[in-house]
Order: sequence, then C-alpha cells, then structure tokens
Amino acid sequence: MSALTTPQISPARWLRLRLSRSPSLTTGAAIILIVLFMAIFAPWLAPYDPTLQETANRLMAPSQQHWLGTDAFGRDILSRLIYGARPTLLLVLFVVLLMAPVGITIGILAGYLGGFVERSLMRITDIVMSFPRLLLAFAFVAIMGPGLLNGALALALTSWPAYARQARAETAKLAKSDYLAAAEMVGIKGPRLLFGHVLPLVLPSAVIRLALDLSGIILAAAGLGFLGLGVRPPTAEWGSMVADGTQVIFDQWWIAATPGFAILITSFGFNLLADGLRDLMDPRND
Repeated sequence: MSALTTPQISPARWLRLRLSRSPSLTTGAAIILIVLFMAIFAPWLAPYDPTLQETANRLMAPSQQHWLGTDAFGRDILSRLIYGARPTLLLVLFVVLLMAPVGITIGILAGYLGGFVERSLMRITDIVMSFPRLLLAFAFVAIMGPGLLNGALALALTSWPAYARQARAETAKLAKSDYLAAAEMVGIKGPRLLFGHVLPLVLPSAVIRLALDLSGIILAAAGLGFLGLGVRPPTAEWGSMVADGTQVIFDQWWIAATPGFAILITSFGFNLLADGLRDLMDPRND
C-alpha cells in the first residue's frame, strides 16, 4: 500500500505565488526600490551638482537643459530631487532602528511580566501617547536643534507607544498559552524565552504596522524640513524644497509640486507595501 504524500512547494515558488496574489505588494516594493536606487546612485543619476547656484538660470521652466526647471538660486530641481531621497530614507532608517525595537521590547516586557511592571510601563506609554506626535517632535527638534539625527530621534521618541501597546496585548495572550508553558517546562526562561519564542510571534504584526507608519514618518520628516527643522541647507531635502517653492507657487508652481509629488509617491509606495505584507503574512491566505 502506497502512502499518500503531500507535494512540497519550494520557498521561492511559494513567494512567487504570494506575490502574484498581491499586486499591491509588488507595486509598493517596486516604488520603494526605485526610490532606494535613486538615493544610492544619486551621484551618477543627477545631471548637475544639487548645491550649484547659477543665478543667471534662476526660476527657469522645465526644458531640455533642466528637465524639471530650476529654483530661486538657479539649482537644478531634478538633481536636488534625486539627492533629496537620501536624507529622507536615512531619517526613515534611523527612526525604524530606534522606534520599533524600543516599543516592541517595552510591550513584550509589560505583557509577559504583568503586575506592577505592566502598569508602570503602560502608564508611561499612555503619557507619551497623550501628546500630539508631530507637535512633540517639533518641540524636541526645537530644543536639540535642527539636523537629520535630531529629527530622527524626535520622531522615534514620539512614535514607539503604538508598538508597545500592540506587543503588550499579543504577549499577554501568549503568556497564558500552552506553547509558552511547554517552553518553560523544558527549561527555556528569561530573555531566551521572550526574544526567542515570544518575539517571532509578535514580529509579523509589528512589521505590518511599521510599513504602514513609514508613510506617516516620511510626511513628518517633510514637515520638519518644511519648517526648517530638518537637515541644514543647502543640503537637498524634499520638505525644504516644498518650502522654497511656496514662495513662488503661483508663478513657478513646479518648484513646489515636484518634491511634493515625490513625497506623495513614496508614501503611497509604503502604504501599498504595508497592505501587501498584511496579505502575505495572513495565515488565512495559505
């Protein structure tokens, strides 16, 4: 009698099948990869020096020489747009490395330990959440001074509570499960239990939330640049480019519209990526 066998699917084929079922994931990933490619290879893609000022060519309309025109200092907008992806993505990277680990760690500790530790950590989380995130970030940057790292630190310090609350709720359910009880019975305790067994189960939902929050982080970073609290001039940055364009928006609208469109497309790409990751990690789609 022959045994029934289940056909095995290779990880690569499984991923291709999932991607084919999630056009939003494919589209979002493509947009983010294009922006990332643009930021990495900016010195080779940009036709001009992004900080080069040519007052004789100021406020030029789009032409064959300057595809997207020039700003009030005669700088090529296309070159500044390409280079402007760098500080935006760097700030996003810094925020991700600071925000998600802090929030997830606090949530796991609160959900697993419970009692006084949980109440204390969650009250601190509630206090931070009670402040408007963007206004609190502006206050931090105003105190610490403008700059890429200070902006990332300000956004990270005001964005972690959502991850803490989500991780705490999931960990509290896992703490009563047979899975963790069995792990403790074989001697797995302490950090090894929390970060070796609880963290992998909490991480998927945190990754989805993180991908969705990245669009908001980009908008917040652009807001800091718009108010002059981001990277220092003359460094190209999308938010500061929009601010420069608002002074002549009725006559030379493309100066503000071009970086604004870049912010819109990048945020849209992260939203599509988050939606696709939700479909990819949802076990009901197996």
